[in-house]
Amino acid sequence: MSKARSLLATAAVATLALAACTPGSGGGGGGGTTDDDATDAASGEVVTDISELGEVTLVVWDQEVRGGQNEQMEQLNAAFTDAYPNVTIERNSQSNDDLQTTLRLALTGEDAPDVAQVNNSRAQMGQYVAAGQLRNLDPYAQAYGWTDRFSDSVLQNTRYSEDGVTFGEGAIFGLPQVGEVVGVYYSKVKLAELGLEVAQTWAEFGDQLEQIAAAGETPLLLGNLDQWPAGHVFGPVQGAHVDPDEIRDLGFGNAGASWESEENQAAATELQEWVEAGYFNDGFNGADYDAVWQSFTDGAGVYLMAGSWLGADIEAAMGEDAGFFAPPPVEEGGPKVTTGGTGIPFAVTSASEHPEVGAAYIDFITSEEAMAVLAETGNMPVVETAEHLPEGGLQADIYTAYDEVTSEGALVPYLDWATPTMGETLGQSLQSFLGGQIDVAGLLSALEADYGEFVASQ
Repeated sequence: MSKARSLLATAAVATLALAACTPGSGGGGGGGTTDDDATDAASGEVVTDISELGEVTLVVWDQEVRGGQNEQMEQLNAAFTDAYPNVTIERNSQSNDDLQTTLRLALTGEDAPDVAQVNNSRAQMGQYVAAGQLRNLDPYAQAYGWTDRFSDSVLQNTRYSEDGVTFGEGAIFGLPQVGEVVGVYYSKVKLAELGLEVAQTWAEFGDQLEQIAAAGETPLLLGNLDQWPAGHVFGPVQGAHVDPDEIRDLGFGNAGASWESEENQAAATELQEWVEAGYFNDGFNGADYDAVWQSFTDGAGVYLMAGSWLGADIEAAMGEDAGFFAPPPVEEGGPKVTTGGTGIPFAVTSASEHPEVGAAYIDFITSEEAMAVLAETGNMPVVETAEHLPEGGLQADIYTAYDEVTSEGALVPYLDWATPTMGETLGQSLQSFLGGQIDVAGLLSALEADYGEFVASQ
């Protein structure tokens, strides 16, 4: 980080700490309540001045282990304890895979953390909500004004009914820090050499794939060894054919939609045509995800359909040559639809003895001031995104794409959120489909069976 950026980040944290100590601020300042007024979520009484709650050790589990992710957590945690000297944060940071495993075990035992990042899929947050292992945060949302600060398109990703049956509606069970959007990375130089500009419609994008292949280049790069990356290619294709509300029902695993609709058939057919036309790199189904996107930064291929989380690494490798755009709309100037959502939300466990401190902590690390810290450490804020738009470069493209989709288009959920088993079903089925082992009907039938069985069981 440059000295200037470091100073900006420090200033943002100082502002954050000040806001947290200010009575009535969104950063957690209250109006002189004491520990005799302990939180009673059932009655809606919430303590926001946690400085009056005595000495507290708050156990936090997160998966923010990469460079800028870890940096923002360290800064915000330090600012939080500066603002509330009575609180000690016991942080356990681990990889996402490890966190998923250890948290599931901890929630059924006596070692559950107070606050944890919980994947909002049905396989995790949905099951934990149904089991009563996460706290309903609606009382805190009202006290801290979260529904004013966060848009519905963000909050829908952490809403569940109390029984865990309905996803996307109901109570709030977590808050995220960062936004995510799946789009298209490209080399500005390479695109110019091919005589192409960023496509303005989905049809134009398809025409470009044909032109790129005819020029002897690989139009699309994909590393699908781990199976899940293909979902981030199918998602944008689906967004060009299927109504966003139907995609939401399918992605949230709610009743009322069908994988075997004509629109989903059209989406799968287009993806099949891409494969048959040779638009993907050779051996993509057995290629490593990280190796493939890294080969893109070395000059392989023309387009890489992937998520915003690769932005910092791609920009570091390619500099000003790297570009990014949201999948083009069906009609020029129309709404853009693509897969995306939020980073993994922070939730308060039901086992926590300090839920009011946990809620204040979540409010603090997702506040307006925290968004400035996130931006300064290379993370895309989930709200106030446009206000923190970088001056230029790849991150500016990514911020713009996310803002366009969330404010004027439709950010639809990751399809593997739908059921506890959809991640495996979607990954395996798409890999078989792309490899030619099953056809369009076989793909959609497999997805419909998983979705339909789950919906019928609720």
